[in-house]
Amino acid sequence: MPRETSFEDLIAEGATVPVEGWAFDWLAGRATEERPPWGYARLVAARMAGVDAALDIDTGGGEVLAEVPHPPLLVATEAWPPNVPVARKHLAPLGASVVAVTGDAPLPFRDAVFDLVVSRHPVRTDWPEVARVLRPGGTFLSQQIGPGTVRELSEAILGPLPPPAQRHPEHAVAAARAAGLTVVDLREATLRTVFHDIGAVVWFLRKVIWTVPGFTVAAHRPALRRLHDRIRAEGPFVAHARRFLIEARA
Repeated sequence: MPRETSFEDLIAEGATVPVEGWAFDWLAGRATEERPPWGYARLVAARMAGVDAALDIDTGGGEVLAEVPHPPLLVATEAWPPNVPVARKHLAPLGASVVAVTGDAPLPFRDAVFDLVVSRHPVRTDWPEVARVLRPGGTFLSQQIGPGTVRELSEAILGPLPPPAQRHPEHAVAAARAAGLTVVDLREATLRTVFHDIGAVVWFLRKVIWTVPGFTVAAHRPALRRLHDRIRAEGPFVAHARRFLIEARA
């Protein structure tokens, strides 16, 4: 019988595997998450087919854009420096430009230049800037992180937390309307997320940094050890991701 992988080996592995880009292939066989029922990539592909100029905000590694049809003008922005070369590698074959930005800066584009703006899991949405760069009648389509996503995992590491105050869908609707946009679709989903080992947890926390802000293995080792022991005793750790889809028109 093969030797059971130790706690130290698992966290060492999870702490060293690269996390650049926004693909989760490394988790195959070690963690799973249900997909939202609306099919974000399919919706983006349908919207892209009918436009001349599109922008993807917070493109990550460009993984979604690389899989869908693209218009004559396609631009993406990314604020996390390690992701920029990954996105450029994925999107260069499409003739797309990737612009490195800072998180709080205005979008570096002229007014009313895009027919379509999309964003999957943005760090934040600057609604006035989205409205500014959309042409009249243009569309913003975004899949966003909902409130308290994978809260069970956050609390397993940090202990009990107050009710989530941010990322509520109704706040996004209000902000879109305040920016002069018309919300035409809003959908929500709760998705079962399962972690089979503590190495997968460590890798996930390094990649999805808002789950445990400031996460490091050294600072959170006791909590990781408790969670490892729990997985060994009780089986996979189950959390629930929350997502919402919002579509708005200029």
